[in-house]
Amino acid sequence: MKLNFSECARSVSNSATREILKVTEQPEIISFAGGLPAPELFPVAGIKAACEAVLDEAGEQALQYSTTEGYLPLREAIAERMRTLGIVTTPEHLLVLTGSQQGLDLTGKLFLDKGDVVICESPTYLAAINAFKAYSPRFVEVPMDDGGMRMDELELALQANPNAKFIYTIPDFQNPTGRTMKLERRKKLVELANQYNIVILEDNPYGAIRFVGKDLPPVKHFDTEGRVIYLSTFSKIFAPGLRLGWICADESILNKYVAFKQATDLHTDSFAQRVTAKYMELFDLEEHIQKIKGVYRARREKMMECIDAFFPKQLKHSAPEGGLFIWVELPEEINVQNLFKKCLDNKVAFVPGDSFFPNDAKINAFRLNYSNMSEEKIVEGMKRIGNVLNETLMLV
Repeated sequence: MKLNFSECARSVSNSATREILKVTEQPEIISFAGGLPAPELFPVAGIKAACEAVLDEAGEQALQYSTTEGYLPLREAIAERMRTLGIVTTPEHLLVLTGSQQGLDLTGKLFLDKGDVVICESPTYLAAINAFKAYSPRFVEVPMDDGGMRMDELELALQANPNAKFIYTIPDFQNPTGRTMKLERRKKLVELANQYNIVILEDNPYGAIRFVGKDLPPVKHFDTEGRVIYLSTFSKIFAPGLRLGWICADESILNKYVAFKQATDLHTDSFAQRVTAKYMELFDLEEHIQKIKGVYRARREKMMECIDAFFPKQLKHSAPEGGLFIWVELPEEINVQNLFKKCLDNKVAFVPGDSFFPNDAKINAFRLNYSNMSEEKIVEGMKRIGNVLNETLMLV
């Protein structure tokens, strides 16, 4: 049978990282690959109580179709939470999403035609690359350092691409590097966006999970012209299986998102929205986040200790102040794919870094996740990676 797929469908291929994650699901493998929260921290008892309360109080409404914008009490709770972050907003500026991944896809639909330019950090979130690639854009990568995206390089990219559609950034504990954008760069980013008349997509799934240093205001805090679109999620602070995220944007932009979402899925799961809102009414979400931060801080510290103890000294790595990831850079002559295969043979896994570059892949880096494994498994898994690294570098 010959299938006449669209040009978009013909260009889509399976993500190499998704195939890696299938392999790492084998129970004997210690996996630092996926960006998975710790399942033992999910508030199962509280969610059960919230489910029962929703069904008892409004079961018929909770199981019915709902509005595209999202359940109003949940949007009110999100707006209140965002105000604590320094973003003054209202429910009218919020759209509940089926995970923040849907926000990436809708952004592509909203802004991108074939050949349009997306400016992004280098490296950047692989699932964002995949979401935007469906609309056949051209990616312009901006180098980073330990302070996040470099603003001098960003301005050069804006000058060279005056018709670029948007800047995509993860300013807090960036995926994959774990780096955080400095305060002065956040201000400069908005200044440049105003100057060059371009939209910013601020993706912030990890911002609440800071366990070192002081909180920094979101980029949207400095937004003076309504050109910053803020994207976040409950996946890292509550439960990813509920698939709840949100977008905060100027109403003129948000209305377009609403129209595209309505055409995509009508609305996000009504029951999940009500359960989350009820949980936030009955329990202290911030207390739960503090528990998450305590566990992740200990696991991050254990992984950093293991890097110092087991990895060759000539390697470079990030030192995240929060979030889920550490980025490791190897000597240029090392091909991380070969290293990955050897590590798999030793029943340990990470994500090779080449997946995080939309253009010219860097083949000598990899990402480690510390949130999903126990401290005991972190020590054992890092020993295994360290052994492979030391053996590999001895042969170079």
